[in-house]
Amino acid sequence: MYYVYLLKSRTKQFKNLYIGYTSDLKRRIEEHNSGLTYTTRQLLPVELIYYEAYKTKEDAKKRERALKWHGKALGQLKRRLEKSLM
Repeated sequence: MYYVYLLKSRTKQFKNLYIGYTSDLKRRIEEHNSGLTYTTRQLLPVELIYYEAYKTKEDAKKRERALKWHGKALGQLKRRLEKSLM
């Protein structure tokens, strides 16, 4: 399985989300929180707020790309997450 995931900083000063994909979600979150990932190092600590599972790497990469580069896809997901957190 491959996973597309969203991370959020636990500190209030950062409001950005990090979007990525991996085949080992637990290991990847640990890498982020250990400071091993350059792109999230300044956001530490981070928490997993959402993930989706895919059977193929290609499908996961396609979804990650849609979330990163197509504002509509990310906007829809954010609205869905806001409603579920209420």
